[in-house]
Amino acid sequence: MSPGRIGPMETHNRIVLPAMDMNVSEHGEIEQPEIDHYVSRAAGGAGLIITGACAIAFPHGAASMKEPGLSDDKYIPGLKALADAVHAAGSKLCIQSTHHGKVARVDVANDRPVFAPNQPDYTYDMSALADSTREELGKMGAATAGKQTEYREMTDEDIAWLIETWADAAERIAKAGCDAVEIHAAHGYILGVFLNQRDNKRTDQYGGSLENRARLACEVISAVKQRVGDRLAILVRVAGEQYGQDGGLTLDEAVEASKLFEQAGADAIHVTGWGRNPFDNFTDGPLPNKVGAYLANAAEIKKHVSLPVIAVGRMLPEVSEKALAAGQIDFAAMGRQLLADPELPNKLRDGKFDQVRPCINCYLCVAENFFDDTPFCAVNPALGNEALLPLKPASASKHVVVVGAGPAGLESARVLTERGHRVTVVDKSDRLGGTMWFSTMTTPDNERLLKWFKAEIKRLNIAVKLNTPATVESIKALRPDHVIVATGAVRPKPDFPGGDLPNVQTGDTLRAMMLGTATAEEAGALLSTLGKLGRLSGVTKSPEFVRQFTKFWLPMGKDVVVIGGSLVGLELSEFVAERGRRVTLLHEKQQLGLPLAMPRRWTAVKDAEKHGVKIHRNVSITRITEKSVEWTEGGESFSAPADMVVYADGTTSASPLADELRAADLGIGVDVVGDAGAVNYIHGAIHSSWKVTTEL
Repeated sequence: MSPGRIGPMETHNRIVLPAMDMNVSEHGEIEQPEIDHYVSRAAGGAGLIITGACAIAFPHGAASMKEPGLSDDKYIPGLKALADAVHAAGSKLCIQSTHHGKVARVDVANDRPVFAPNQPDYTYDMSALADSTREELGKMGAATAGKQTEYREMTDEDIAWLIETWADAAERIAKAGCDAVEIHAAHGYILGVFLNQRDNKRTDQYGGSLENRARLACEVISAVKQRVGDRLAILVRVAGEQYGQDGGLTLDEAVEASKLFEQAGADAIHVTGWGRNPFDNFTDGPLPNKVGAYLANAAEIKKHVSLPVIAVGRMLPEVSEKALAAGQIDFAAMGRQLLADPELPNKLRDGKFDQVRPCINCYLCVAENFFDDTPFCAVNPALGNEALLPLKPASASKHVVVVGAGPAGLESARVLTERGHRVTVVDKSDRLGGTMWFSTMTTPDNERLLKWFKAEIKRLNIAVKLNTPATVESIKALRPDHVIVATGAVRPKPDFPGGDLPNVQTGDTLRAMMLGTATAEEAGALLSTLGKLGRLSGVTKSPEFVRQFTKFWLPMGKDVVVIGGSLVGLELSEFVAERGRRVTLLHEKQQLGLPLAMPRRWTAVKDAEKHGVKIHRNVSITRITEKSVEWTEGGESFSAPADMVVYADGTTSASPLADELRAADLGIGVDVVGDAGAVNYIHGAIHSSWKVTTEL
């Protein structure tokens, strides 16, 4: 929370919103939804707001027709409106300036060759696209009108034009009253590809040695410094490391480049990372799944420059505070966390740490950029629609009974209480979380959300009745004015031969044992395998403890077959394989991991294979026996040994309680939210809850 300084700009704290493309501009013009988005983060307390990518030569060199332009004075009023609004909200504004070079999709769509140092001599492995649907592939292709990329090797005239155009763009940023400009020299954009030797094979003064490869970025920095250095802070974004392909930028090279950038006139270095193949290692960079992913690289660069250094890459508050206190960095950039909770800085300032709504690292937001679309957030329905806040107070307070303490039920209870209703939550389990508690076994980031929900229930003093099955009579006894049913999805046993054998489990039976809600019949079937584990979870109720303990002790046989490779099946397969089991994953369709966001899906498939999961797609299950599973694939018959079979398919929505309540004609309203209404997991649970509870 201490003030910070970058060049001529002072910020009131060290929290930065890094560039997160919103894709809501119209033909280069900044529109009100974009202003609302950034103002929300500024009012939430972020010391510095950095916009998404803005094209210096728009529409040339742009990745989207929905990104802001910097190429004409007609864009200055929009920039000024944004700057004025951010300043009024108490923050400083930095415009990220870019030329997307070889990934300029607008150029490709309009039959313009894209700028590059030279013709690329490699292609990317696209095999991950086998797990993208036809609809997803179509949406990705539409961003370039389905056209192939042609490359233009930049001439000296092109380079001179680029430098002058960048300086002109910076001049417009200064005229608009902004506080800083960020020069993007990473993520495969034009300055970034000149910087690394895998892309840059030139033999002139812009290729070869690192000094030569950094020359174009340095000349841009110098030109911008000369033009606006007395009015704008100049940030330079550089990859501390590139991943996934030999010849990418190394940390040692990033250190030397940063020193050159300082000499050229940079006021700060913003250290990111880049996975060179977006279809293979996007979750290495630029959007990493590892907490504090680039902190060590930023800390190393800071040792060699006298400029402030900004670290990005899942810089969670606790990680950022330690790094700042240790002098490893000067600023912490929190992108997805500020999408999930714009009020994060103010909550930290006020000591309300447990009120920070966490990002669950699901990649739904950034996946939209593959489709040139507007990001949305699984846990924050107001992202991109900030007009939803503040919540509208209820016109009349009602007593609402929420059945189910999973994410849909807890979000419903929270929003209703914030709006002034009185809420009672009932759940047959002995703990909050529902299926989300179970999901934390395979997806630890979900545990952050569960902890936040628990803190919110306590803060708002919401009445919760656990170990309480809901019936028409028990609900009637609570005398509600309205009922919200959030009982989750149904996961039936398979209907093929052997599906009722005792070695066959479903998501429901596994969850029932883990959560302590198994019937006597289910408990009997599970006792030989997961009974002890269920008792362990009942004792600790700590997902982290169970997650770590099962790495040493997991009460199931060595051979496990998982049927169904959607979200649950894929992640469960990796979880079990990581714990030393021989896992076979059988999927009746082609695409694995639906409905995981594409980057996370691609990584999940890769990680499952890395842990030894044997994956079979497009199969037809023949039968299950007491010791094996048999199936056909490509006209051939196969079998795999199976001490346990987990049926992770067939998940459907169902809300029999809602039907019973309506049939009872109690004179009260009934709504269904979450997976009970439509199976869309955490994202669907929270968004469907908002749709109902913000209007009740």
